[in-house]
Amino acid sequence: MNPSIDVKNVTFGYRERDPVIIDASFQIMPSQLVAIIGPNGGGKTTLLKLLMGFLEPWQGTISIFRKRPTRYPNGIAYVPQMTSFDRQFPMTVFDLVLTGRLFNLPWWGQYRKQDREKAMSALEEVHLEEFAKKPFSSLSGGQLQRALIARALVSEPKIILLDEPLAHLDATAENELVELLGHIRKKKTILMVTHNIQSILSSVEHILCVQGRVDVMTKEQICEHFALGLYHYPLIDAPHEHRLAEGEKK
Repeated sequence: MNPSIDVKNVTFGYRERDPVIIDASFQIMPSQLVAIIGPNGGGKTTLLKLLMGFLEPWQGTISIFRKRPTRYPNGIAYVPQMTSFDRQFPMTVFDLVLTGRLFNLPWWGQYRKQDREKAMSALEEVHLEEFAKKPFSSLSGGQLQRALIARALVSEPKIILLDEPLAHLDATAENELVELLGHIRKKKTILMVTHNIQSILSSVEHILCVQGRVDVMTKEQICEHFALGLYHYPLIDAPHEHRLAEGEKK
């Protein structure tokens, strides 16, 4: 099986500054749910922009379905943070989701029946169909996040990138969103930036820890410091750490 995302020896920085991403190599396989963690300023957003084709690596290669990423529709949908949306903008939930079809519009620039049907289908998938005609400003934080995911789904992507989808959500909304992502990942590959690592830990295959370099980690390698936002080197896996502790007791 070919990887959905294949990153090889990628280094990138801004202008004359030191590199933000250093010699990163990893693969993401189809239908995997992968968390991206790391300190603020560590390069998480830069990594997403590289995967979407908005930035070009200084060196190394990035392949999305064995093709070079571009800014145009390439099977990737991006779900931004909720804070990037003006909650007072006069738009219904249905209209918000429908904007995910903009790249699919015909040359005359009008939504078609099939676009509207796909928007309603996406709302049903995230369990928001009853809110279709309501202003999106009336949604709770968890509901708005699901609406943004529906907006991504309506473009029929193969990969979904999410930027802090669990931020500012209460425990109930977090659990509902994690359950939804578990359902979606059966058909999509999902990468999500998060600081709430404990909320998603049981559902992910791998974790990318981004702090200059990109370390591919398993769930067992995540220690309590990471849950508190304390990212450190060296990265010692849990079994090895346990063996060291036993040795010390002897």
